[in-house]
Amino acid sequence: MAVKNRANRGQQYRRRRSQAPYVYGNVAVEVEPAYHEQSPERPKKKVSKQVLKNRKQALHMNSAYVIFLTVAAVTAVIVCVNYVKLQSRITDRSKNITAMQKELANLKEENNAKYNAVMDSVNLDEIRERAQNQLGMVYASPEQIVEYDNPATDYVRQLEEIPDDGVLAQSGKRRR
Repeated sequence: MAVKNRANRGQQYRRRRSQAPYVYGNVAVEVEPAYHEQSPERPKKKVSKQVLKNRKQALHMNSAYVIFLTVAAVTAVIVCVNYVKLQSRITDRSKNITAMQKELANLKEENNAKYNAVMDSVNLDEIRERAQNQLGMVYASPEQIVEYDNPATDYVRQLEEIPDDGVLAQSGKRRR
């Protein structure tokens, strides 16, 4: 199909070229313009007075309309200015949040470093020695240990005060 179209274009070009007269020399021959049929002028329709009045009124802007357009334009400008201000505030706050997040990350890193330094400086053996020798602390005896089995949760809720002897209740197994 494409080959056929190209062939047709070539034929059309040759036909157009053959219709134009060849000009010899450097002076162009004056060609008479082809006859153009002129369309007859349309007679102007008579327009009624009401139509002319309506056209004139449509083109005329009264003061109320001008004031309305002015107020609308001013309102649009105010809304646009406020929108740009809000966008600017959002951008500033976003930058502020980013700076605070960086500061928080630095403080956390510094805090972790100091915590690790404190934990490295503590010697648990030295603390145990001092507690036993200087303060007279001893390990709990097996009678003082109360075991609590609650596999459902990881914490214990205390509902009443623990007595001075440390025993809340005794089971039938422990009674002597």
